[in-house]
Amino acid sequence: MPKKAKPAGNEKKEGPLPYKQAKVEAVGGPSTLNFDSPSDLFESLISPIKIETFFKEFWEQKPLLIQRDDPSLATYYQSLFRLTDLKSLCSQGMYYGRDVNVCRCVNGKKKVLNKDGKAHFLQLRKDFDQKRATIQFHQPQRFKDELWRIQEKLECYFGSLVGSNVYITPAGSQGLPPHYDDVEVFILQLEGEKHWRLYHPTVPLAREYSVEAEDRIGRPTHEFTLKPGDLLYFPRGTIHQADTPPGLAHSTHVTISTYQNNSWGDFLLDTISGLVFDTAKEDVEFRAGIPRQLLLEETTTVATRRLSGFLRTLADRLEGTKQLLSSDMKKDFVIHRLPPYYVGDGAELSTPGGKLPRLDSIVRLQFKDHIVLTVGLDQDRTDEMQEKMVYIYHSLKNRRERHMMGNEEETESHGLRFPFSHMDALQQIWNSSAISVKDLKLTTDEEKESLVLSLWTECLIQVI
Repeated sequence: MPKKAKPAGNEKKEGPLPYKQAKVEAVGGPSTLNFDSPSDLFESLISPIKIETFFKEFWEQKPLLIQRDDPSLATYYQSLFRLTDLKSLCSQGMYYGRDVNVCRCVNGKKKVLNKDGKAHFLQLRKDFDQKRATIQFHQPQRFKDELWRIQEKLECYFGSLVGSNVYITPAGSQGLPPHYDDVEVFILQLEGEKHWRLYHPTVPLAREYSVEAEDRIGRPTHEFTLKPGDLLYFPRGTIHQADTPPGLAHSTHVTISTYQNNSWGDFLLDTISGLVFDTAKEDVEFRAGIPRQLLLEETTTVATRRLSGFLRTLADRLEGTKQLLSSDMKKDFVIHRLPPYYVGDGAELSTPGGKLPRLDSIVRLQFKDHIVLTVGLDQDRTDEMQEKMVYIYHSLKNRRERHMMGNEEETESHGLRFPFSHMDALQQIWNSSAISVKDLKLTTDEEKESLVLSLWTECLIQVI
């Protein structure tokens, strides 16, 4: 990979530099991404910037521009998605709206040029050539193996869903008006060149997508042009627009995005209900009834003061809590994420292999990056006798073709549940590189064997 970063000048001199621009030289040899581990993959993606520097100086703070003069990396980027890939993809049955959008920015507004039903390559190419329309392809990792490989590792690294969209724009055209997004964005330039303009956020770390009028955003802070092999990062809320310069070939870039609805506020909403449930079981004040007719009137000062006291009690209790009850976030992440990347039929993800675990076996966890262990309430009971359970969710059986497509009714969870008394034994397995079954902290040998057999059947552990 490139060895060094050089500060590069900016085309616009006014105003403070809002991003780091690193210009790097090719140093010979193959220059592709490092898939040895999730952190290796991410560091190779932002090379030559180091991970510590990225999170200290740029993440959620300001954009980062990395321009590379590296033919082998440019060739690799171009292989991720090309305009010509649309022909074979359309033959598999792509639909307007669901899989592909055709649009163009006209007078600062997005004009959608979609047809009905299936998308045909000849029609897409006609709109692309004659109407100068941008083709947006949704979630290409469903079909392009190398993007699956990249995004699966990034989901392991961030612990958050990672989606992508490809934008193919003809010369002298722009697909989208100025806007900001509710996700952290990594732009990889694949084909041709793309001219970008960035603006200061009007809503830092925005929680929703929004189009911004030209007269509201002012002048761009900086402008630059991406070429194949270049990378651009910017935080959610960063206003941006991009166009393909006239007189050049078309531009193709992929937008890889993450951290949607993944804030402290979201985590607080996810865990606070479980904390209240636990506290109410032990504190009679939480079980006392609210004043009569409180729901029929505006919240009173007395009620606000009482709620403030309850929140202080919860804060004190939280300090000594070892296991937070998660209601949705962990589960939603795992059941919607990509399955592990594999070459072949993926049998190792669905059929247990190797020896059957016994009491005298040594076992270890596998696919740890694709499993979450969480504590929740018994979902089969709704009465006052609800008890805590340990839930294990995994993505080994997730369907790649559904990734990030919003098919909630088709999504199912895969995993196991155990009594809360099994928590210590499960944490032993989670925190050990290998462990003897007989050393698990459970009362009986039968419980120990039953636990590891359940995990083995689900392909979560292997016998060594």
